[in-house]
Amino acid sequence: MGENMPTPPPTGAPAGQSDLGRRVAARRQELGLTREELAERSGAAASYIAYLEERAAIPDVRALVGLADALETTVAELAGTTVERPPGPGVALPHARLVAMSHEECRRSVSTHGVGRIAFVTSQGPAVFPVNYVVAGDDIAFRTTADGLLAAAAGTEVAFEVDHIDDAMSKGWSVMAVGRATAITDDAAIRRLDLVARSLPWAGGSRTHWMTVTPTRVTGRRVVQR
Repeated sequence: MGENMPTPPPTGAPAGQSDLGRRVAARRQELGLTREELAERSGAAASYIAYLEERAAIPDVRALVGLADALETTVAELAGTTVERPPGPGVALPHARLVAMSHEECRRSVSTHGVGRIAFVTSQGPAVFPVNYVVAGDDIAFRTTADGLLAAAAGTEVAFEVDHIDDAMSKGWSVMAVGRATAITDDAAIRRLDLVARSLPWAGGSRTHWMTVTPTRVTGRRVVQR
């Protein structure tokens, strides 16, 4: 196993994780695979998987194809050539159907952090904003600007939606939570949220105003093949 796959380049190769390495690591973790398990699937050495994820490696096409197959995705997804396109161009599965997700499955899919969307009504009409979120207990928490449209939604009912689209497998799921938006002003609560946040908001700027959505209704659906 691994005798026909590339081996790590010499130690003098450029250091620094590449975008490809980050995508490989993220997809591997999404599938719940260890580096050793991915190596076994792809026919590569575990040391090569580690090198690819941690350093600026440039694998050949054959290695990329093997990794894409093992990660149940495409070379285009790993290479990042689809980042500017909306998800979902894959061919639909034969006999596909939607099935309802259980409450526990919804919670498991949403936790613990990621990018979702907040839908709410403004004075100009409906609006939907993407947010980096974190699950804190029963609440969904996110940061925004203190004087923005999202902050003005405090005290109103909003919808939070998060989904995952797998173009390579033509599958996906979507979870929606409906509840009241609340502005967090208590210093201790803000410190707790700062501690559990995995990332600063991608949009940048001064987005330090924490808000939460306390769901009163959670539903989800998943695309499966009959």
